[in-house]
Amino acid sequence: MNSINLLVVAVCVYFLAYRYYSAFIAAKVLALNDNYVTPAYRCNDGREFVPTNKWVLFGHHFAAIAGAGPLVGPVLAAQYGWGPGFMWILLGSVFAGAVHDFIILFASVRHGGQSLAVIARREVGPITGITTSLSILFIIIVALAGLAIVVVNALFKNPWGVYTLFMTIPIAIVVGLYMFKICPGSIRSGSLVGFILVLLAVFTGHYIPGSAWAEVFTLTKQQLSIALPLYGFIAAVLPVWLLLAPRDYLSSYMKIGTVVALALGILIVQPTVNMPMTTRFVDGGGPIIPGPVWPYVFITIACGAISGFHSLISSGTTPKMLELETQARLIAYGGMLTEGFVATMALISAVVLMPGDYFAINTPAAVFAKLNMPIVELKQLSQLVNMDVAHRPGGAVSLAVGMAHIFSSIGGMKHLMSYWYQFAIMFEALFILTTIDAGTRVARYILQDIIGTYLYAPLKQTNWWPGILFTSAVVTYAWGYLVYSGDVASIWPLFGVANQLLAVVALALGTTVILKVAPKKSYHWVTTAPLAFLSVTVISAGVMNVGMFYKRGDTLGNINGTVSIVLIALVVITLLDSFRTWSRLLKTEKPEGMNVEVQPVCRIDGPIKPNIPS
Repeated sequence: MNSINLLVVAVCVYFLAYRYYSAFIAAKVLALNDNYVTPAYRCNDGREFVPTNKWVLFGHHFAAIAGAGPLVGPVLAAQYGWGPGFMWILLGSVFAGAVHDFIILFASVRHGGQSLAVIARREVGPITGITTSLSILFIIIVALAGLAIVVVNALFKNPWGVYTLFMTIPIAIVVGLYMFKICPGSIRSGSLVGFILVLLAVFTGHYIPGSAWAEVFTLTKQQLSIALPLYGFIAAVLPVWLLLAPRDYLSSYMKIGTVVALALGILIVQPTVNMPMTTRFVDGGGPIIPGPVWPYVFITIACGAISGFHSLISSGTTPKMLELETQARLIAYGGMLTEGFVATMALISAVVLMPGDYFAINTPAAVFAKLNMPIVELKQLSQLVNMDVAHRPGGAVSLAVGMAHIFSSIGGMKHLMSYWYQFAIMFEALFILTTIDAGTRVARYILQDIIGTYLYAPLKQTNWWPGILFTSAVVTYAWGYLVYSGDVASIWPLFGVANQLLAVVALALGTTVILKVAPKKSYHWVTTAPLAFLSVTVISAGVMNVGMFYKRGDTLGNINGTVSIVLIALVVITLLDSFRTWSRLLKTEKPEGMNVEVQPVCRIDGPIKPNIPS
């Protein structure tokens, strides 16, 4: 099997999906209208609600949604062979993930940039509002822990990688000050300067391991497990324009550029897919993923096909920055297809490795010894990247090795493989950290809304500093604790189920939105079809996880098992309450519209009507 075949099929599918299916949803199902003034203008406060150029916003949105899932998930799912993962990435991203992101962004924009929980409370009822709020709170904490643990495993005892990643923070702050304060609107020059500085950070990092700074940037797993939550706290409280938007923007185009370069590398090198279409592990008993291909491939790939975490971004930062309603198609649907393409590239990078090398990297030594698989190029690859890459589970390292192997196979680049490896590690870590900073910020919004609605009203004000600091600290401590005390084996299965359960909640809400605004009730199949499949699959995986967690017999296993049961119960209650609303809406002949406030509660500071050049 040639990797080019997979690449060409993916490009064609994504092009046709964006050109026709997304246009159908935008024009026929949702009827997007640029005469509607978006919350970015109606509620412009210069902090959370900020009208943002569509390409900058695309960069921020894509960087925020594209975390560890589209990179690590497909790599781990390669355990089953290239076939199951490839098919789910294509079909899931087109018919489930992109639809999910698009409709939730539309609903949030129409609701004045409100969160998923607020929209659920207004559109379905108070029961769904409460269960959605609690589900999100549990799920986002688990998701952030799942993303962070991948960074920890990729960067511990790697001073080059830690230095490079650290340097992206001051670079983003400088670019943010330049683009938003010093020379507003200087997108091209700011982007160019930021891009060059990030590349310099990668190349200068080569000198860190042998310098006096090596000890400073050589961090243990425990130190990284503390540093990441501290970073998340800082990113959650700073103004969005200072760190979040410019860093996400820069890293987003770095990511897209790297994926395009990887696609070109595949075209040039034409590597052979060495992993078979299916392996003997499709029936279960695999060394990386504990269960059979169904349902585990669907929760392992996670963000590469559909991700509930995206609904938090689509109803978090992005709707507060959107200039025109029609731009939601590019940013949400197009952003998810781009993520699907990233997931495809990640899968290809894994399956071009020899099977023995792939399993040696992604399993502990004791587990690999039982597989009786030969190692082919692993020692040579470790020498070329100047690091022992064996037995570093989590997916990030094997992806970096696969990418570096492809790039270094281009004529004259073999001696640069260590640079390609560290660049790939930075590329992956940027994907993850940009999701951590946006996700922590969104979690802060959600926690403020929950406490402000049910306990203490002032906390609901997103610009009240005591509330910002308190909720940011609570969120970062919660997911930081899981990272510090857990590992990939304990966190990733829980993350996969929790993430997809939130997608079930968001698709159910999307169905309610369609039934209220679409001119034809039959259009509900756009969301009900993926909802039906995902509900059965993810709840089945969740039940299997409960048994697996309790078998561990330790405290963390009991906590994970209990959390899984609570999440499944909350989602089932949400579905039952949604069924009640759907039965009523299906009896009506004309769309009744969403329960949107005519004048959202916000301070109007800026133009009411957008003044955007055509």
